[in-house]
Order: sequence, then structure tokens, then C-alpha cells
Amino acid sequence: MSQELPSLVWMEVSRVPWPGGGDLRRQLTASGKPRLLVVAEDSAPPLVSDPLEDWVRMPAREDDIEARARTLARRAEKANAPSIDDDGVLSFDGYQMALPPVEARLAGHLVNRLGAVASRTDLARAGWPGGIPTRNALDVRILRLRRRVEPRGLVIRTVRHRGYLMEAAKRI
Repeated sequence: MSQELPSLVWMEVSRVPWPGGGDLRRQLTASGKPRLLVVAEDSAPPLVSDPLEDWVRMPAREDDIEARARTLARRAEKANAPSIDDDGVLSFDGYQMALPPVEARLAGHLVNRLGAVASRTDLARAGWPGGIPTRNALDVRILRLRRRVEPRGLVIRTVRHRGYLMEAAKRI
């Protein structure tokens, strides 16, 4: 599973033998990690209600197992994506931070375009709905926002002559 998703951090999907992997399953569930239960041929599958869990009965082709694992990884990525509420509180990776109004609007626009470039013009309109700020005002607000979010695992990159891009920091 060396493929990387474009916008967020690639999540490792753990394979858990079933039955017999109950302790590992509980541990992974508690930590919010995606898991694929590999069910023995003659065993009943477990009840699954968590979107970060799926199962496959053996024998199964490796490409079928990988397809299920990729689906779980994408679900985990979406579950771990940053969000911003109507009060300007940015949430990501278990952390929350209240942002000043202009930065909250800028962050909201960047979060909505996560992994894609947001143009300077669109960001200016989002941050200052009543009028367009100076170039310097936008740069200063982006710099402040960048300093707030980087310690929490989000990166705002400058894309020369185009705008800015927000993404999750790569974890090693």
C-alpha cells in the first residue's frame, strides 16, 4: 500500500485476523485507526458499524483486499480532514482553535479547497466580503494563519503566481 492520496496523509490500514484478533480490533478502534478484518473461511463475519472498519472473507484475491483497504483509507482521510464551524473554530486531528474572523474566513476557503490551489483573488473575496484588501493585507493574514495551523499539522503553501494551498503535513 505505497500509493499516496493527493490531499491528505496516507493512512495505514491494519489487517486483523477474525476471529482471534479481538484485542487488536479494540485497540485500533480506540485509536481511530482504519482496519480490515480478515475473516476465516468457516467463520461468521462480525457486526461492523464503524465506517473505519470492513471485512473480507478468505480466500480472497489480493487485489480485492487492497481495494477494500484503499476504500477504508479514503474514509479515514475524510474523517480526519480539517473543518471549520460557523463560529470560526478550526478542528483538525483532535485539536480545536478559535480564529479571528478574517482568518476564519480565509481558513474556511482553504479547507473547502483542501489540497487544491485557492487563488489570491478568491481568498481576498472570502476574507473581506465587503471589499478587496491590499496585497500586503492578504499576505500578512495568511502568514498569521500559517503560524497558527502549522504546529497542529496543517501546512499552507505559497503557489507562486497562483495563490495558496492548504494540506495536512506529511507524517513520517
